[in-house]
Amino acid sequence: MRTSARIGAAVAGLAVVAGGVHVAPELLGKDGASAEQRLSGDAGAADGGRGRAEVPADARPFTLVATGDIIPYPSIVQRAADDAGGKGHDFRKILAGIKPIVSAADVAICHHEIPYGAPGGPYTGYPTFKAPHDLADALKDTGYESCSTASNHTLDAGYEGLARTLEHLDRVGVKHVGSARGADEAKAPALLGGGGAKIAQLSYTYGTNGIPLPQDKPWSVNLIDKDRIVADARAARKAGAHVVVLSVHWGTEWQTAPDEQQRELAQALTASRTDGLPDIDLIIGTHNHVPQPYEKVNGTWVVFGMGDQVASFVPEDKKRGNISSVPRFTFAPSAAHPGRWEVVKAEYFTQYSDMGPPFRVVCASCAASDGALSAAKKSEYAAVDRQVSEAVLSRRAGEQGLVKATR
Repeated sequence: MRTSARIGAAVAGLAVVAGGVHVAPELLGKDGASAEQRLSGDAGAADGGRGRAEVPADARPFTLVATGDIIPYPSIVQRAADDAGGKGHDFRKILAGIKPIVSAADVAICHHEIPYGAPGGPYTGYPTFKAPHDLADALKDTGYESCSTASNHTLDAGYEGLARTLEHLDRVGVKHVGSARGADEAKAPALLGGGGAKIAQLSYTYGTNGIPLPQDKPWSVNLIDKDRIVADARAARKAGAHVVVLSVHWGTEWQTAPDEQQRELAQALTASRTDGLPDIDLIIGTHNHVPQPYEKVNGTWVVFGMGDQVASFVPEDKKRGNISSVPRFTFAPSAAHPGRWEVVKAEYFTQYSDMGPPFRVVCASCAASDGALSAAKKSEYAAVDRQVSEAVLSRRAGEQGLVKATR
């Protein structure tokens, strides 16, 4: 049962910008960014605005779960239509196998890789994706609180598709960050709550597959810029965030090892500090299609790439695109640094887009205890579990404290 406290709309809103915090005069901005997605400016005031927010009276540990790229290929869209029995598209059954892990976390975030098409379609696959907006309902039902939306496919359906996607996430009550319908919304992190902590989620992508940002809307997609990311993280901290989580779309597709950009950016971002304390508390990577390593860099956990959560690759050399990891980090209030939470437990699950039929997303590392599975399926899932674990642990994360979870 999720126990995280939501930040109410009565909280005075602030739009976080690079290098500063500006008061938002409305609780619901003209661009649609609500007060729930803004930070209070009072939390750091006692420390002169340096961001050491006071520890809430109800401070306690909380768990944060993240999952990889959601990419509904045409076969998956058809499966959702079949599951809906002719009434739209139902993605809930596809995600049911991972729901127990997602819904049990205090905070759960997804990566929303693709935009929604117009109602009724057409719904398309590679190279320009358009998915049914019913996906948003399934994400809410599964237990996600927020999704990163900055990716190389964010503009596949143009700015209209971008706006349509955010409207439907708003409709179901799933927060989002990484793409925007206005300059103010682009400056605001997704604000989440867990264990009494205020958690700011940021999101950026390396690019948009050559599709230019709309000339009159340069703020529509957050692009990776080291200085901007650091400034945004510091601004979020000054505005009262106890924990800053970075979702970043980066790296080289189909490559298990992190590439030079990933390694250098991870080094720079985790080394960034204010008053001797990290500006970013956790980095979660997407884009690569395959699971990549976890590693503690400068004392901060970096998940270089989770792999795709929802994908249906058929060619033999691409089937590893159907496997991924699910990180779960437990944060607890820091005794040494009041107003901060720190990772006290690092875990991962292994996950599999099982082609079936029917197509379903399942927890592979949970399979051994599932009495309903056949011996053949258990063997299949065990092979997935080994393959994902090999990638996840390939930069010695196990020696740094990472453990595999089964429930």
